[in-house]
Amino acid sequence: MAAPLTRQSRNDSGIHLAVPILKQRFGDRCETGQAIREQHGHTTTWIPTEAPDAVVFAESADDVTAVVDICREHGVPIVPFGVGTSLEGHVNAPLGGVCIDFSRMNRVLHVHDEDLTCTVEPGITRKALNAYLRDRGLFFPIDPGADATIGGMCATRASGTNAVRYGTMRDNVISLEAVMANGEKITTASRAKKSSAGYDITRLLIGSEGTLGIITAVTLKLSGIPEAISAAVCPFPSVEAACQATIATIQSGIPVARIELLDALQMKAVNAHSKLDLAETPTLFLEFHGSAAGVAADSEAVAAIAEDLGGGPFHFSTRAEERTRLWQARHDAYFAAIGLRAGCTVFSTDVCVPISRLAECVEETRADLEALDLIGPIVGHVGDGNFHVLILMDPEDMAERDRASEFLERLAKRAIDMDGTCTGEHGVGQGKMKYLRRELGGTVDVMRAIKAALDPDGLLNPGKIFQ
Repeated sequence: MAAPLTRQSRNDSGIHLAVPILKQRFGDRCETGQAIREQHGHTTTWIPTEAPDAVVFAESADDVTAVVDICREHGVPIVPFGVGTSLEGHVNAPLGGVCIDFSRMNRVLHVHDEDLTCTVEPGITRKALNAYLRDRGLFFPIDPGADATIGGMCATRASGTNAVRYGTMRDNVISLEAVMANGEKITTASRAKKSSAGYDITRLLIGSEGTLGIITAVTLKLSGIPEAISAAVCPFPSVEAACQATIATIQSGIPVARIELLDALQMKAVNAHSKLDLAETPTLFLEFHGSAAGVAADSEAVAAIAEDLGGGPFHFSTRAEERTRLWQARHDAYFAAIGLRAGCTVFSTDVCVPISRLAECVEETRADLEALDLIGPIVGHVGDGNFHVLILMDPEDMAERDRASEFLERLAKRAIDMDGTCTGEHGVGQGKMKYLRRELGGTVDVMRAIKAALDPDGLLNPGKIFQ
C-alpha cells in the first residue's frame, strides 16, 4: 500500500502566497470576506463550521485548472462547493485553503433526446435541470430532497426518494469530466451505453467526495416523463407493519417508484408544518409511474398488501397538485422536525441495511431513542432499506449531547452488524470517518492507496473520508 498522506496541518505560508495570486487572476471572483467564507464552510448539521481562506467563483473548467495549478504550487488545500446541502461536513475546510464555488458553472451543455442523455456543468441544480428538460418530455429522476447541484450529487453518490426504481447517481452517470490533483483534465468515458475499456474511473470518482478529482462536467442518463403518475399515502398500526408492507411490495416485483416511511412522531411534525390532517401513525408515502392502467393496477396491488398487514385506508391520487403537496411535505420533513422543539440543534444521520433486516433495525433504533430519552423522528427511503433519524437536542445540554453521540455510535454499529452500512446516502465526510474501518476493514487501506496515488500531497478536500 502507498505511504500515508503527509499534509496534516495548516500551511499558512502557502496560503499567504497563493491567495494574492488568485485575487490577481480572478479579481472580484476571488472573495476573502469573513461572511462569505463562513457561508462556504457551513454545514447543515451539528458539525462545527471550518471556513476556507478564500472562495473562487469558477466559470469554466479552465478556471478550475488555474486554481488547482496555483494551489498545487503552494501546497494549499482545495474544497469544491455546490450549494452546501451535504450533512457530514463535506464542504468544511479543516486545514483552510481555497473553496471553488460552482454556482456559475450551471449550464446545460448538450441534450441528446434520441439517446436519453445530457451533459451539464456541475453547478446546475436538479430542479433547474428538470425545468430545462420538461418541454422535451424528459426528466432526471434522482431526487435527494434538497435542491442539490448535479456535481455535488455525484461527489456524494446521492440517491433519495426515487432510488427504489431509478437507482442512485452511480447508476445514472455515464461519464465525467474532471480536473485531477496534477492539473490534468480528464474525461472518464464516452457516451456509449456500455464499455469494457479499462478501469471504471467514472464510478471511482462518484462518491469520492471531491478527494480524488474536481468534477467539471457530467453526462447523465435521462428518463421519459411517465404517461401517468399516482401518489398514495397509507397509515399502519406500527413501524414493523409498514416495513413488512414495504418488503412484500418489493418482493412481489411491483415497480413502485417511491416508497417512503414516516414514523408517528414525524407525521405529527409534518401535519403541523405542512398543514395536513393525515393520521399520526407510521405511514408510507408511495408513488407509481407508468401507463394509466399500470399505475392503477400497481396501486391496487399495494393496497391489498397493506390491508393484509393492518394498514389503511389507502388513499391515492393522480392530480398533480395533490401529488406535489404530498411530496413537498415529505421533502420538508427536516424543517418540520425542527418545529417539534424550539431552539433545538439537529443531529441528522442515516444508515442502510438489507431490506430483510429493515423492520428489525428500525424497531431497535426506536427502542434506543426511548431508552436514551431522545427525541428523534424517523423517516426513510425504505424501498432500498435506507432510513434517517433526526435527533432534536438542546445545544446547551452536554449530557443530552453525550446521549445523542452514544445513539449515533449504537446506530452505526447496529447497521454494520446487520451487514449494512453506516451511511446509505449522506456520505462519510467528517462525521462518519470513525465507522469506516469497522464496516470495510482493510478496504480502507486500498482507498488510502488510491488517494495517495492520485493526490499525493493530500490537497483535494483533505480531512474527509479518512484523515
